[in-house]
Amino acid sequence: MRDEINYQEFMAIRNKILLKVIQINDSFILGIYQGRLSDYDLLIKFRQRSETTRSGWSRIRTPKHIHWTVDLLIKMSHYPELTRSLVLYLISMWEHTNPNSTEDQRNDSLQIENFINDNRREIGRYLDLNTKGEYSVKFLLILAKLIMQQEKNNRSDAYMFIQLLEKIRDGGDIFSVISKATHKGR
Repeated sequence: MRDEINYQEFMAIRNKILLKVIQINDSFILGIYQGRLSDYDLLIKFRQRSETTRSGWSRIRTPKHIHWTVDLLIKMSHYPELTRSLVLYLISMWEHTNPNSTEDQRNDSLQIENFINDNRREIGRYLDLNTKGEYSVKFLLILAKLIMQQEKNNRSDAYMFIQLLEKIRDGGDIFSVISKATHKGR
């Protein structure tokens, strides 16, 4: 049996205001912090279960676009149609994500439990994708929602996330997708 974890302490970072901790499953924990780019900026961090560390968990990491992109490319190589359907769903999520302009809106956007309940069907629909890549669909959907919210809160003309999704949707070659994910291509 695993030790009980105080998630607030486990995800605490000195000089960062922790807004929310979400245990995704037995392998991933997300921390959402107040960012510094805008009043409603979100800083997203995670820990992943690791058998190679003494604590059994990775250090606190920042998810990068390249991480979820590579994961989707791995899934795409095994389940092209199902992954493309997930990408289309993510594009739809982008189109329906609005920036936060009040504290109440931000608090609502951080009600991840509601998001999970609202997306239970999609999480189930894409379960086969959990067998490939590093991330579960549940983790990807939650991470995508938070990154979308983060981008839209900070810049009304945010484009990185959606351009990556469109490049994957359109069957971009691996080099152009990776270049886009590492901010080297437009």
